Amino acid sequence: MGYNIVLIEPEIPMNTGNIGRLSLASGSTLHLVKPFGFELDDKRVKRAGLDYWKHISLKIYESADEFFEINKDQKMAFFSSHGEKEYWDIDYTDEMFLIFGKESVGLSSEIIEENSDKLYKIPIFSPHIRSLNLANAVSVVVYEGIRRLTRKPRG
Repeated sequence: MGYNIVLIEPEIPMNTGNIGRLSLASGSTLHLVKPFGFELDDKRVKRAGLDYWKHISLKIYESADEFFEINKDQKMAFFSSHGEKEYWDIDYTDEMFLIFGKESVGLSSEIIEENSDKLYKIPIFSPHIRSLNLANAVSVVVYEGIRRLTRKPRG
């Protein structure tokens, strides 16, 4: 069991390091789509990922176009504050691709428009917040998916 966590153009090294650690803990693969706002050997990435980074299942793509071409037949869910459906409405499946945008602006309008039927949000209940921290958002979504796939029927 596991997911494919996809970060399109991540900008903050500590977030990527933390998400790398989360991907390892959850049995997921981390997909990073360039350009990055940092170098992968940045000490802040390593510090956030601790000594786990060498164990992470990692795939790197030169562009969003390359990522989508290689993975075009995969089941995907996209996350944006512009989504109309909540993340708990996803039909989670093993090895599903969970797509997140960069910290400053999220997913591009092109990606949002092309995938509006697979666009989800994490609800925010304060008018003073625009978005959650990327690492927190990924954690919420991944562990909801794990809960769904591992939940045992009662009785």
